[in-house]
Amino acid sequence: MSSFNDHVADYLKARRALGFKLAYPGLVLHQFASYLEAAGAKTITVELAVEFAGLPKAVTPIHLSHRLGAVRGFARYLKTIEPATEVPPVGTWPTSQVRPAPYIWAEQDITRLLDAANALQPRLKALTMATLFGLLAASGLRVGEALGLAGSDVELGSGLLTVRNAKFGRERYVPLHPSTTEALRHYADQRDALVAGPAKAFFVLGTRGPLSYPCVRVAFRALTADLGLRTADVRPRLHDFRHSFVVSTLLNWHRAGLDIGGRLALLSNYLGHTSIEGTYWYFSAVPELMALALERAHGDLGGLA
Repeated sequence: MSSFNDHVADYLKARRALGFKLAYPGLVLHQFASYLEAAGAKTITVELAVEFAGLPKAVTPIHLSHRLGAVRGFARYLKTIEPATEVPPVGTWPTSQVRPAPYIWAEQDITRLLDAANALQPRLKALTMATLFGLLAASGLRVGEALGLAGSDVELGSGLLTVRNAKFGRERYVPLHPSTTEALRHYADQRDALVAGPAKAFFVLGTRGPLSYPCVRVAFRALTADLGLRTADVRPRLHDFRHSFVVSTLLNWHRAGLDIGGRLALLSNYLGHTSIEGTYWYFSAVPELMALALERAHGDLGGLA
């Protein structure tokens, strides 16, 4: 009989072949396999699955639920091979989670952030952080998508990005405003001069290797704190650039009297959402958007009266 770790490896390989990254489940499931081996288990039982998922202390119920969810998916797979496998039920821990209210960036605050980033030392760090933050604000890319850009993914001639590291392994093209393209061209020229040659990754810090998320997060938190934008009650996140881009786009469409419903599918595709419902969430997340949507609906109904 194959070991639990062998089954985990086969399960992850099969799922990843379908485009799922499974970074967190990959970590949890190998731990779970070792836990089962140490317990001398012959198969997965509900009792062992729940015991394992509940091991971390002082964590939120949603964290425990995610651990058990990873085990549940693996158990469903293993049951097709080992019929005695028990699949843990849902609902052991609550799965609801309140999404944090987005921090909507004002244009002047973005300018302040970019100016502060440009003053960092050494010079390559300043160029990289300022250009990265500017790209996130101007394009609505996810942070991981921007950090995953290779030099060949940025077509400066056509102003087109190829995003290869999107959610669920999807790939898409992102057209850029000419001013954004020019900013990326300036960064690429300065970067290549500072690192003595073209870099494989588009965003780098001191080497030709890719820029890491922890490094960006540390710089972002320090800069927003120094600017007074980060307080005990207000905590801007890197992902809020994406929120702000969407909100700004929708507000501009509303104010211009454009057909929002007809354009939402285009925006959803541009953002790389798997469904348009992911884009609709922004209406409920930002009160100003809700007010404009209600105002538009009221006007449309009034015209029919």
